[in-house]
Amino acid sequence: MGMTNSSFKGDVILVGFSDQPQVEKMLFVVVLVSYLLTLMGNTVIILISFTDPKLKTPMYFFLTHLSLVDICFSTSIVPQLLWNLRGPAKTITFPGCAIQLYVSLSLGSTECVLLAVMAFDRYAAVCKPLHYSAVMNPRLCQALAGVAWLSGMGNALIQGTVTLWLPRCGHHWLYHFFCEVPSMIKLACVDIHANVVLLFVASLVLLLLPLSLILMSYGHIARAVIRIGSVQAWHKALGTCGSHLMVVSFFYGTITAVYIQPNSSYAHTKGKFISLFYTVVTPTLNPVIYTLRNKDVKGALRRLLHRHLSAV
Repeated sequence: MGMTNSSFKGDVILVGFSDQPQVEKMLFVVVLVSYLLTLMGNTVIILISFTDPKLKTPMYFFLTHLSLVDICFSTSIVPQLLWNLRGPAKTITFPGCAIQLYVSLSLGSTECVLLAVMAFDRYAAVCKPLHYSAVMNPRLCQALAGVAWLSGMGNALIQGTVTLWLPRCGHHWLYHFFCEVPSMIKLACVDIHANVVLLFVASLVLLLLPLSLILMSYGHIARAVIRIGSVQAWHKALGTCGSHLMVVSFFYGTITAVYIQPNSSYAHTKGKFISLFYTVVTPTLNPVIYTLRNKDVKGALRRLLHRHLSAV
């Protein structure tokens, strides 16, 4: 199928929440505050992970990558969303839409794999404590992080390109607040069954497969803790894994609802609000969850503030 001229011409109209003006006004404030908190919280985590010697561990190496993904993921979507929420103009140029599609899809896919890698790290820490340093050596950590980033870029290159090749025949009204594959394929004026199948297969590989690996990792962790049979072991495991489990629940609980059933009510209000949660809310919550539930991070924050105040 060739890429027709109609695939490129004209701006894309992001309908978003324009049918609910009062919701738009409220969302502008909520999204703006969330975005600022996302930038601040994730930047702080990256900063303390790089500067604090006690956080030079595989867990915080991967957490730094997760924070970087969250900052870039939000930045690929939120500024355009704020612009559309604030004024009457709801358009984005087609090249801008294509860039947003590639970047957001790549980063979202990277986060899926990265969360599975972090679950494996927690499995090694709890179930293989004596061999943890040998198992999670720097070379393996860098390789796993590289796999996460490359798999995200590969998925975006394939799915994004296939989606953009679909002829639109002058259709410009996108019933969403950003350019995302499930809503973009609905602009096509040809049969999209093959695209829906491709989306479903990609979702199996980059959503359900990592989620299965995460569940397997925590299944082994739970079994190891039960085998020990002490309350102290439960508390230690919860402290080690609780933050990651919460992040996984928030992210996968919303994104799977969108990508596993792309032909549901996704294109309308319900689906847009679900997407709003994993694109805006989750990146804001991640640093809060890791900070509030993690003694190491709170300690590193105190040391960073103490150094800053001492310097002043």
